[in-house]
Amino acid sequence: MKKLKVLLLSFILLPVSVWADVVDSCGEKVECIEIGRWDVGLALGYGNRTNPLKDYDDIPIYLVPTFAYYGDSWFFENGNFGYTLSEQEKFTINLTTSLSSDSAYFHRWDPSNIFIAGTNKFEPKALLNSTSQTPTVVRAVQEPEIGKLDKRHFTYLGGVEAFFYTRAGTINLSLAHDLLNVHQGTEAKLKWLYNLAVEDWKFELALTFDWKSEELVDYYYGIRPDESRYWSEAYQAKSALNTGIELTSHYIITQHWDLLFLARYTHIGDEIVASPLLNEDYTSTFFVGAAYRF
Repeated sequence: MKKLKVLLLSFILLPVSVWADVVDSCGEKVECIEIGRWDVGLALGYGNRTNPLKDYDDIPIYLVPTFAYYGDSWFFENGNFGYTLSEQEKFTINLTTSLSSDSAYFHRWDPSNIFIAGTNKFEPKALLNSTSQTPTVVRAVQEPEIGKLDKRHFTYLGGVEAFFYTRAGTINLSLAHDLLNVHQGTEAKLKWLYNLAVEDWKFELALTFDWKSEELVDYYYGIRPDESRYWSEAYQAKSALNTGIELTSHYIITQHWDLLFLARYTHIGDEIVASPLLNEDYTSTFFVGAAYRF
C-alpha cells in the first residue's frame, strides 16, 4: 500500500523540467502514511462550490476534514473503504467504494460537500471544450413549471480501481456500481494525475473523464410524472460524459501546518445539461485556507 498512500495522500517530488520515475520509498521530500495509524487533518478557510441546479444555492465551504487509515490491505480514506488486491511496482488494483457526487447538488450536508479534499477539480472550459458549444435544447416558449422535487437520495458506489505509475504521471481507472440500490446505475472514470514539488510548494494537476450511465442520470436529473407530467415525457435521460481539470497546491509552513489551495472545474455532459433542472453547463469549486495535520 505504500506507493498508493504516497500518491493519494501526499505529493511526489518531480523535477520541473524533466519527467521522473515514481518515487519508490519514503524520503525527505515525500510523506508516507504509517500503516496502522490514523492520519487526520483539518483545513480552515473559505471556499465555494457552484450549484448548476435551478433554484438551488451555491455551497459555501469553511472546513475541509481529511481522515485516513491504512492496514496491510484494508484502507479507509475520507468516507471511502477499500481493499488492495494487487500492488506491483508499476500498478495497484483495489476494490473500493466511492461517494455519490451527483447527490451533493441536492443536499447541503452531503458527504461530497464535506470531504472535498478526496478529489480535486478545476477546469477552464476552453481547455476541454474549446470546439463544442452549449447544446441547444428545444423547449416550449413558456416552459411548464416543475413542482416540488422528490428527494434524490445519496448512495455509495462500489467497484474496482487501478493505478498505473508512469514517467508522465499516474493514470487512474475506475468502474463502480450503485451499492444501495438507489438508482442501479454505473459510473466509470479515467483520471490522469501529475505531481510536482518545488522547494516548499507541492502541486497536483489532474484531468478527469467521468462517464455516468443512463440510470444514474435519470435518477438525479430526470423528471418524475408527479413533478411535471410535461417534462417527464419531454426530457429523456441518456448516459453522459463529464470532463474536468483539477489543481491542488500546498505551501509547507511547518511539520504540521501548510497553506492549501484547491480549484476544480467540471464541464457537465450535454445529456445532463438538457435536463430542465439545470441552468448551467458547468460546476466549479475553490478553497483557500490553512491546513493542520495532527
